[in-house]
Amino acid sequence: MDELLDTNDINAVLFDLDGTLLDTADDFIHVLNAMLAEDNRPPLPSPIIRANVSNGSRAMVTLAYGLTESAPDFTAYRNRFLERYALHIEDLQRASTPSLYTGIPELLTAIEAHNLPWGIVTNKPRHLAEPLLEQLQLGRRSSALVCPDDVRRSKPDPESLWLACEQLDCEASRCIYIGDHKRDIDAGRSAGMTTIAALYGFIPDTDDPLDWAADYNAEQPDHILEWLDDICWQLPAQ
Repeated sequence: MDELLDTNDINAVLFDLDGTLLDTADDFIHVLNAMLAEDNRPPLPSPIIRANVSNGSRAMVTLAYGLTESAPDFTAYRNRFLERYALHIEDLQRASTPSLYTGIPELLTAIEAHNLPWGIVTNKPRHLAEPLLEQLQLGRRSSALVCPDDVRRSKPDPESLWLACEQLDCEASRCIYIGDHKRDIDAGRSAGMTTIAALYGFIPDTDDPLDWAADYNAEQPDHILEWLDDICWQLPAQ
């Protein structure tokens, strides 16, 4: 990509949550296939569920039951999925830890080392996002968390990104937004931000991220760090 930023231009970094900061695919796979088992339906292959995680609970219902959002039973199935997902997160708090993508801890540490705030803008409801962040001890480190509960229009509308900028006291043009879905890149571009497509995330085979027109495409989180190092700062030698 063309050099869009210099050392003085970047004031904050924002992340999508599922598929960008956290690998939560196993949680979705467990919950969805448990529901199907309850209904005496065969399980779905894990790769198919993983590829659709970033499309959220509505996509999970459509994937598992073949229902469109206009179907009479759609909302009941979605609520059931969300209830079971919430219970699953509570179990995780007692038993295990969700997964940060490899390279994300180092990326966050580098951002903080340069005294830059970072935050999260997600389409995941707050009551599901906050427990995951607290379990990973990211709640206090993150300077912003914007969920659908906080806005009238979720991504791909830029409203949630602008709200995060208000929380960070940062101009959108001086912020980077990183996400693994077209709606993330669309929202970031509409907000006037520099965008990075997380190609390591939950991207269906039918999608071509190169069509999203992000400013930069990152195969792995450490590629984001390398990019920031190249055009925004010089990291101290390890």
